[in-house]
Amino acid sequence: MKRLFTFFLLFLFLLPLKAQQAKLGEHAQISLLTASPSDEEVFTLYGHSALRVKDPQHNIDTVFNYGIFSFDKPFFILRFVAGLTDYMVGVENFNNYAISYQMRGSQVIEQVLNLTSDEKQGLWEFLVWNSLPKNRIYRYNFFFDNCATRPRDIIEKYVDGKVEYAATEPDSTFRDLIRYCTRDHAWYTFGCDLVLGSPTDRLATFHEEMFLPAYLKDGIKGAKIVKPGEEPRDLVVSTRIIVEGDQTDYQDTFFTPMLTGLLLLLLTLGITYTEWRKKTYFRVVDIILFSLAGISGCILFFLSFISEHPCVNPNWNLIWLNPLQLIAAILFAVKKFGKAAYCYHFINFAALTLFLVGWKWIPQYLDTAYIPFILTLWVRSGYSVYRFIKNK
Repeated sequence: MKRLFTFFLLFLFLLPLKAQQAKLGEHAQISLLTASPSDEEVFTLYGHSALRVKDPQHNIDTVFNYGIFSFDKPFFILRFVAGLTDYMVGVENFNNYAISYQMRGSQVIEQVLNLTSDEKQGLWEFLVWNSLPKNRIYRYNFFFDNCATRPRDIIEKYVDGKVEYAATEPDSTFRDLIRYCTRDHAWYTFGCDLVLGSPTDRLATFHEEMFLPAYLKDGIKGAKIVKPGEEPRDLVVSTRIIVEGDQTDYQDTFFTPMLTGLLLLLLTLGITYTEWRKKTYFRVVDIILFSLAGISGCILFFLSFISEHPCVNPNWNLIWLNPLQLIAAILFAVKKFGKAAYCYHFINFAALTLFLVGWKWIPQYLDTAYIPFILTLWVRSGYSVYRFIKNK
């Protein structure tokens, strides 16, 4: 990433001068590049899109990449959680771009666009302008403004006419699309399902599905440029593979969320049984469990109500993961708050019971891997209610 960013800055210095010297030649081509997903990083699971401008006459072979970001930016993690991540358009020599994806093992497909000379020139000039330091930064939005939607929107804007897609009826929700990308990574899938709220479960339109590079590639394959009084023309004139994919099969962790949850539940049941047999109470168990649930709930609450991420609110997972669990952990730690702790356990036990009973009617996809974690809290609250009533 640092190598790419350094090259990006150097190339930006030279690019505007080069653009002012000459107009694109008659054999210039502009194409969409689509890189297949890889298991290298969490952000590479979804694939990648970029625009390539090739002009043999002026020795130009440049890739415009709307997926550049820097982990070194101050407060990056905090800004990412808040949905305030700024991305930028990066400029890279095509050979460097191809080599980087070859090393990653991703396949790269090139779709050459069927554009007129004026359309190519307009698109080229915009890309150059958009790459200037004062223009290159944009506010990233995972679903609606990302590395795939930006090239699509630019193409639609600079063709002389309207791009009409061979649209199909929507049959996938945003969550379905995300889950397909993370299908080999159980914990990524678990985490995405946890933080994405009920709006993610609506059907995505054909145009919205193109937030994923693979869907953009398939979408423009059958698209046409339509202009009144003229014969429609195909948006894509040719397609070829420019980098062969060579990925090895990914082996996910043995400790999936479901297995981890079941082990935690069994451990909790064992501890609770021991408490019942010995008529004792391991206070630290509730403090740890509810502290972890409360910390997770704080993150979930922040994402749902404070961050600018799309499709995170409302989120029904806040019923079992919420900031109140952290407050409860404090009550459990202080003996004189025993009655208040009992009241909390009673309310929590009732809420979790209703949540589990109404599972199939809740208007949001809920991963079955949540159930062991929910039952762990349910068991502890249920036993605490039982213990309080028995002692009284």
